[in-house]
Amino acid sequence: MNEITAITPQIKDKKRCNVYVDGRFYCGLTLETAVKNRLKVGQTVSPDFLSQIQLESEKNTALDKAMTHLSATRKTEKQIRDFLAKKGYLSAVVDYVVEKLNGYGFLDDKEYAESYVEYAVQKKGVRLIRAEMRGKGLSEEDVDSALQEVDEETQIETASTILQKYMRHKEADRETLQKAMKYLLGKGFDYEVAKKAIANFGDIEED
Repeated sequence: MNEITAITPQIKDKKRCNVYVDGRFYCGLTLETAVKNRLKVGQTVSPDFLSQIQLESEKNTALDKAMTHLSATRKTEKQIRDFLAKKGYLSAVVDYVVEKLNGYGFLDDKEYAESYVEYAVQKKGVRLIRAEMRGKGLSEEDVDSALQEVDEETQIETASTILQKYMRHKEADRETLQKAMKYLLGKGFDYEVAKKAIANFGDIEED
């Protein structure tokens, strides 16, 4: 058995509290759940008991929060998991919510990846897009599948459009073009793509 050493209100959600067991944060609960189960400091409890009451009482609360979070913009499964974890929900609750959202069709990483690439390919290079998608928790399979339709010609067109804005009111001398090359590489374009886009403005010496 373990001892509840503190029950404190959450700063960002006054309807929830944090439960500490043996001096360490254990989980977040609604105040209603804490009161209903008569939780108090000094009470001895088992981890299974706390997990059970949170799982049963907070499924719908967590699901509502996740759906509200999704209402602004689409999210990946990892983003939803991270969001709920930060709210203090246990993994069993998070798993329940993700399963429900998948069943409702609100979570679809493959579709998310395709939509993200369709938007991002107009603003940045494949290297940067791939890194950003990995950061969102998308699988390599979904990333590769979404990027396979992006050809070099599309990337050159995007790089050229970006370069047009960058070169506005600038002289197309060698030094400026070298800086432009670094700028495009920073946007995630491959060297060859950047070089072909810059060729429209002039020659650039390789280091």
